[in-house]
Amino acid sequence: MPIAIITTIGLLFVLLGTGAWVSLSLMGVGIGSLTLFRSIPVDKLLAQSIWNGLSSPELVALPLFILMAELLYRSRFTNNLFASLEPWVRNLPGGLLHTNVLGCTFFALISGSSAATTSAIGRLTLPELEKRGYNRAMSMGSLAGAGTLGFLIPPSIIMIIYGVLSQTSVIKLFAAGIIPGLVLALMFMGYLAIASFFVPRTQPQAEKRSQGIWGERLRGIPSLLPFVGLMAAVLGSMYAGLASPSEAAALAVGLTCLVMLIERSLSWKVIKESCIGAARTASMLGLIIAAASFLSVAMGFLGLPQAVSAYIRSMELGPIALITLLLLIYVLLGCFLEGMSLMVMTLPIVIPLITGAGYDKIWFGVFLIIVIEMAQITPPVGINLFVIQGLTKEKMVRIALAALPFFLIMVCFVYLITFFPQIVTYLPGLV
Repeated sequence: MPIAIITTIGLLFVLLGTGAWVSLSLMGVGIGSLTLFRSIPVDKLLAQSIWNGLSSPELVALPLFILMAELLYRSRFTNNLFASLEPWVRNLPGGLLHTNVLGCTFFALISGSSAATTSAIGRLTLPELEKRGYNRAMSMGSLAGAGTLGFLIPPSIIMIIYGVLSQTSVIKLFAAGIIPGLVLALMFMGYLAIASFFVPRTQPQAEKRSQGIWGERLRGIPSLLPFVGLMAAVLGSMYAGLASPSEAAALAVGLTCLVMLIERSLSWKVIKESCIGAARTASMLGLIIAAASFLSVAMGFLGLPQAVSAYIRSMELGPIALITLLLLIYVLLGCFLEGMSLMVMTLPIVIPLITGAGYDKIWFGVFLIIVIEMAQITPPVGINLFVIQGLTKEKMVRIALAALPFFLIMVCFVYLITFFPQIVTYLPGLV
């Protein structure tokens, strides 16, 4: 069995090192390992695994939520977001840096993607913060950290994929992400408030003023209502039992088109660009899901999950020690693998281990998404860092150092939900 494990890991690194697509690399690992160590019809197993992986009804929601995000990305609401949030945070310690966190939180309600959230909010906030004299490192770091909320706050694309691969309720996963997402956003804002007293230029004094501020706040509310209204309708319909995730996703697309018609930002060009963008993203994710389903079955035939689980159980780790070990492993892998790849590659091994240790799969889904968020801001393959580098032309090292405090906040948050799992499990228990 050690030979099979070493060979499988070696094949994976060789294929990933060639620059091949992650999905094709995962399929190659499964095909190569089964051919070497098992006498079974690999072609039939591959076809059956792909069909089973892609025929889940929950996956219908995936392209629809992506299409909703593509449409709203091209609407006028995103452009108005900074102006709407500015009067609410101007006088807080940390000032307009909070627009990064709040902006990402609102956009996460419609995006489901970490990179898309970082890009959409960053192109609005970073030039404004730079123009107003805010600390550049704090601007980049807060955007990098808050951009990861796109994975945690529903509707999350990666939550749908985790639900399908782990056979967990997507509705309950969506519910599980709400409180952790909001608490993590508050922790980011708390850090910005504290740092404003110690870090130079965190909050230029010229930004503070109180005269007429309530008038500005009230005028900005209409720009925030579409985000809140859309998610209230989508999530409310699911939690009330009126719609499945797929039906709620279709409702989201319909309401988005209606809102864009009212604001006169919907055109055939926008529809065409949004559909093409959604098709590309959904196709990429579909291929990864198909490959992950096959690799999961292949690893089961090879006995790798059972072997790794038995080895870790032989270490006789306590629950906290086990979570610490998994956290260290995921942080290390996150330095070299993109978040989606990290999840689909490790789930076949980790799920049996976690369930055997008595952890709830919904709780572990939130844990896994948080550590995947960490992978988004760890060099050298942190996707959010590359997005910010494209927006700022700053050196990668400086962006990574700016994101470090927010990475450490996520580490603390992992232990917070470990000691207080009710943060994750309370809302799913009500659904």
